[in-house]
Amino acid sequence: MTDRKAQADKMKATIDEWNAEIDKVEARMRKAEAEARDHYAEQLQQMKVQRDRAEETLKKVRDSSEKAWEDMGKGMTDAWKAMNDSFKQAMDRFK
Repeated sequence: MTDRKAQADKMKATIDEWNAEIDKVEARMRKAEAEARDHYAEQLQQMKVQRDRAEETLKKVRDSSEKAWEDMGKGMTDAWKAMNDSFKQAMDRFK
């Protein structure tokens, strides 16, 4: 398995985890009172933005050639870490 394939698989697994967390927050939001619901909606939107960016990054990884991956691999890894950290910060607001 190439580093690119391994990275793409790891990214996909993380996005799947994020989708599960988003579903949980949406369920909590539906049960929350109106004031809390606005807070949930704002945080949920931020989480979805991060997820969408991650999906775009995953597509770039999957669509890149081996040579292109070699050229962009480190930057892509750093960008992925930043997105992951941002998503986790949004999730921590619900704990």
